[in-house]
Amino acid sequence: MLADKAKLAEALTQLTINYDVIEHPPLHTSLDADTFMVERPGTRLKNLFLRDNEGKRHFLVITAHDKQLDLKTLAKQQGLSRLGFASNERLARYLKVEPGCVSMLALFNDKQNNVNLWIDQDIWFGDLFHCHPFENTQTWLLKKTDLESFFNYTQHQPRVVFLPSR
Repeated sequence: MLADKAKLAEALTQLTINYDVIEHPPLHTSLDADTFMVERPGTRLKNLFLRDNEGKRHFLVITAHDKQLDLKTLAKQQGLSRLGFASNERLARYLKVEPGCVSMLALFNDKQNNVNLWIDQDIWFGDLFHCHPFENTQTWLLKKTDLESFFNYTQHQPRVVFLPSR
């Protein structure tokens, strides 16, 4: 079963987290916003759901929308033999979203804390971040301090790391 956006909104309300909502055509990739010329304030993000070579560890990696990550170097830097993209089935199982709908908010669905959150140090200086609320026809704009409260609520401790580019 996929995630329920209404439950997410309710949780954010309970946490007194406010956000702005922007409606737009479906944005399947971080570059689709360029195609549709969707202009929004804040930091645009690329959200990658990765797994280790054995498929035992999972990572939600957040970086700038236009950054091309070097996964081989990142794996080596993090002491892993290899990193690869997780399957759509794993995405549905762990974060309960479809491809193109991943964001930090999907950690709300990871009740067992199976997913590690890595945030690119190059973007974490920002104050306002773009997040899909389990669907890619909306973007919710959240403040960094509110995201930190959200991570505390979901018990996901973000690791701010240097993410190498190609």
